[in-house]
Amino acid sequence: MEFIARINDAVNNIVWGLPMLVLLIGTGLFLTIRCGFLQFRKFGFAMRNTFGKMFDRKRAGKGAVTPFQAVSTALSATVGTGNIAGITAAITLGGAGAVFWVWVSALIGMCTKYAEVVLSLRYRERNKKGDWVGGPMYYITNGLGKNWKWLAVIFSLFGALAAFGIGNAVQVGSITSAINTSIQAFIPSMVGTDAAVNLIAGIIIAALVGLVLLGGIKRIGSVAEMLVPFMAIIYIVSALIVVFANIGNIGSAFSMIFKGAFDPSAVVGGAAGVTLKTCITWGFKRGVFSNEAGLGSAPIAHAAADTDGPVQQGVWGIFEVFVDTIVICTLTALPILMTGVMDTGAFEYGVKGSTAVNVAAFATVFGDKVGSLIIAIGLTLFAFSTILGWALYGTRCIEYVFGTGSIKLYQIIYVGIVIVGATMDLSLAWNISDTLNGLMAIPNLIGLVGLSGVVVKITRDFFRKQNRLQR
Repeated sequence: MEFIARINDAVNNIVWGLPMLVLLIGTGLFLTIRCGFLQFRKFGFAMRNTFGKMFDRKRAGKGAVTPFQAVSTALSATVGTGNIAGITAAITLGGAGAVFWVWVSALIGMCTKYAEVVLSLRYRERNKKGDWVGGPMYYITNGLGKNWKWLAVIFSLFGALAAFGIGNAVQVGSITSAINTSIQAFIPSMVGTDAAVNLIAGIIIAALVGLVLLGGIKRIGSVAEMLVPFMAIIYIVSALIVVFANIGNIGSAFSMIFKGAFDPSAVVGGAAGVTLKTCITWGFKRGVFSNEAGLGSAPIAHAAADTDGPVQQGVWGIFEVFVDTIVICTLTALPILMTGVMDTGAFEYGVKGSTAVNVAAFATVFGDKVGSLIIAIGLTLFAFSTILGWALYGTRCIEYVFGTGSIKLYQIIYVGIVIVGATMDLSLAWNISDTLNGLMAIPNLIGLVGLSGVVVKITRDFFRKQNRLQR
C-alpha cells in the first residue's frame, strides 16, 4: 500500500501541478471568451429554461430519459461527498480562501460544462440496445475524427477506473463514516463497532445499487429524479437554519474567504501556514471534484436526454454547476466559518475528520445528535446518488472500449467495490480519485478545445433563431 501511495503521490503532483491548473482554467476561459461569456450573458435564459421548467412533465422516448432525469442523473453524480466532506477538506487544508477559488472554478466551469453537454448531444449515437450514448469518447471520435480514437480510449479507460474511486469507494466510505458518527452520538455503547457497521452498511448499499443497475438508464434516471430534489432540499434548509442562527457572523465569514483567497496567512484557523499556491490548488481541486466541469463525466448522462437540441440541454449544464458549487458548496462552507469551529484547530485529513467538522458546525444549532443525523442523512443520500450516477459513467466508458458484452461484468465488479469501499481506509482512495480525475480531464479538455468552433456555431445559430422568433 505504501508503494502504491508513493506512486500515486508522484503522479498526483504532476497531474494537479501548475500545468493542469493552467489547462483547466485556460480551457474554461478560452470557451468563455469564444462563447461571448455565455454563462453570464444568458444566465437568466438558462435559469428560465431549467429551474423554471424543472417540474414540467414529459415522457421520454425509447432508450432516452427526460431532460430533468438526465440532469438529475448528472447532479446525482456531482452532488456527493465533494459538496460536504470535500469542501470541508478544502477549508482545512487550503484555508477559508479556498472557497473563493472553488467559486472561480464554478464560474469558469459553467461554460466548460455547457460546451461538454452541447458536444455530447451533437455527436451522440444509439447503441445496440437502442439507448442514446454519448460523452467525450464519442465527440472526440466523431468530432475530431477516427485518428483521435486513441484519445477517446484513454479517456474511457481512466473514466472506468475513476468510477471505482470517485464514484464508488470514496462515496460509500463517506456513508459509513457518517452513519458511525450518528450511531455513536445516539448510542455511545456502539463505540468500537465501526468495522461491523461498515460491513453491514456496505452489503445493504451494494444490494440497493445492484437492484437499480438492473433497470438500466431509465431506472437510474427515475431514482435520481426522486432523490436529487429531496436530498438537496433537506441539506439546503438545514444549512440555512445554521446560517441564519449565526447571521451576525456572515460578514466575518465572507471576509475570511476573500482575505484568505489572496493572503492565507492573514486568516487564522485550522489551515495555519497555508501558502497561496496551496490555497488555490485545494480550491480548484475540490471545486472540480465537486462540479466535475472539465472531467467529461456529466455529458455521458446528458447524452441520454430526449430534448429539442444541444443548446436546450447545454443550459442544464450551467444550472448543474450553479446548484452544485455556488449553492450547495457555499452552504457547506458558511456554517463552518460562521460557527467558529475552524478556530478549534482540531482538524484531521480525510473524510472522517471532515465529517466531524461538519457535524460540529451543525451541532451548534441542532445539538450533537440531530446535527450528526442531518449530516448522516445528507451524506448518505448525496453519496448513494453519486454511486448510481458514476455506475452509468463507468458502464458507458467500458462499453465504448469493449462493447456491450462487457457491461454486466463491469457492473458486478462495481457492486463488489461498494463493499470494499465500506471497509477500507479512505485517505488513499481520496488521493487516487484526485489523480484519476486529473487524468480523465486531459483528453476531454483537448477535445473541448479542438471542437470549440462547433460549440460556438451551434450556440450562435440557436440564439440567432431565438432572436428572429422574438421579433
